[in-house]
Amino acid sequence: MFSLEDLLGQQQGTQAVDQISQMLGANPTTTNSAIQIALPLILSGLARNASQPNGAESLNNALEQDHNGGILDNLGLLFEQNQQTPQTDGLGILGHIFGQKQGAAAQEVSQNTGLDIGQVAKLLMILAPIVMGYLGKQKQQNNLGADGLSNLLQEKQQQIQSSGNPMMDIVANFFDKNQDGSAMDDLASMASNYFSRR
Repeated sequence: MFSLEDLLGQQQGTQAVDQISQMLGANPTTTNSAIQIALPLILSGLARNASQPNGAESLNNALEQDHNGGILDNLGLLFEQNQQTPQTDGLGILGHIFGQKQGAAAQEVSQNTGLDIGQVAKLLMILAPIVMGYLGKQKQQNNLGADGLSNLLQEKQQQIQSSGNPMMDIVANFFDKNQDGSAMDDLASMASNYFSRR
């Protein structure tokens, strides 16, 4: 399994899962199951992008400009912002990672966890800045450049693949499929439609 505890440490990871589950209106066990698919999806997407020409350099530039890791010291603010409105920051990050496959990624997680598609859309928008914050912190602490970031992501991908998580087949298969984006894939609409009905 690969979870927020693996990314943030036991205490902060557990607290984050509890807060996210409250925001989604789901129980922590279901939320954690969704995170254990969504998190590897995001990390694998970043690893794939970083392995492309100029991909690692683009990621490095994004981290230097917008993601220094400080968000991890104040996750409460991130959760508070997401409670009010969908995070444009999270949407932008997901757009870079998945392109037109954003909606397909949400559907993949939803189908395999029982969370509503709107809950998953919200979850992805929360996790994306956390992952970028983690990478930003690693970059600063270890003085990583583009190549170092690419290597770190490849290591994480290997860690995920060797974790024994049966859900990893879902992640691998997702990137092998040819999903076409459509108007249905608007994550912000998915999230706001779900939470406006509650």
